[in-house]
Amino acid sequence: MPLGFLKTLQSRGPKPVQQREHTVSGRTLPLRIVENDRATRLTLRIDAGGRGLRITVPPGLARGEVDRFLNRHQGWLEQRLAKVPDRPQVRPGIKVPIRGVPHTIVHEPDKRGTARIGANAGEPTLTVHGEAQHLPRRVADFLKREAKRDIEALVEKHCTTVGRRAKAIRFRDTSSRWGSCTSDGSLSFSWRIMMAPPQVINYLVAHEVAHLREMNHGPRFWQLCEELCPDTERCKAWLKRNGTALQAIVFE
Repeated sequence: MPLGFLKTLQSRGPKPVQQREHTVSGRTLPLRIVENDRATRLTLRIDAGGRGLRITVPPGLARGEVDRFLNRHQGWLEQRLAKVPDRPQVRPGIKVPIRGVPHTIVHEPDKRGTARIGANAGEPTLTVHGEAQHLPRRVADFLKREAKRDIEALVEKHCTTVGRRAKAIRFRDTSSRWGSCTSDGSLSFSWRIMMAPPQVINYLVAHEVAHLREMNHGPRFWQLCEELCPDTERCKAWLKRNGTALQAIVFE
């Protein structure tokens, strides 16, 4: 089993993160090995979209133990990754969902301007200008702008309801989670959520805003989440079914 070169990077926390590569069925994936003081055993996780692997280990664990752990779980990895959707590359002609509606990417290289939504023979389109090599980034930039507009408005709405204020709102391309809320009230969202239906976008914002009052996932948190978004259970189920496919789309 080929293993890539190991290098140690300094993480934001006090513990080092070991980063290397691991090959599964001929596919080489980035592998992060994270030391956690509270861990009592090794745990393995596949990042959303099959974009990488993460192993959490107890402090001071020898590299040999990690290698043996990976060997034991190679079959499990092969089975799970076989179920991960293909990673479609954003390019002219493919369909990318915008607020849950598939839009065909149309490339007009000789024109200038930002990407715009339109229609062709009644079918929704997203027209992108500029050089072909920049098309995936321009589509991503479009989704980021839409996320900023829609999500900031939803945050303000839900914050008014719960009587809390967000310290900051950030947008990232995260592979492990769709959103987060820090103890100081900073909210983060994956801009990829703009590919989901509006009700799912609303659920994600309601979920993170609810954390401004309840920094847990206890009964009171879920009750508040339901008050902000009555479709909570249905939207959770949609994101569980479809989230991996959205994470798999390549904007590079």
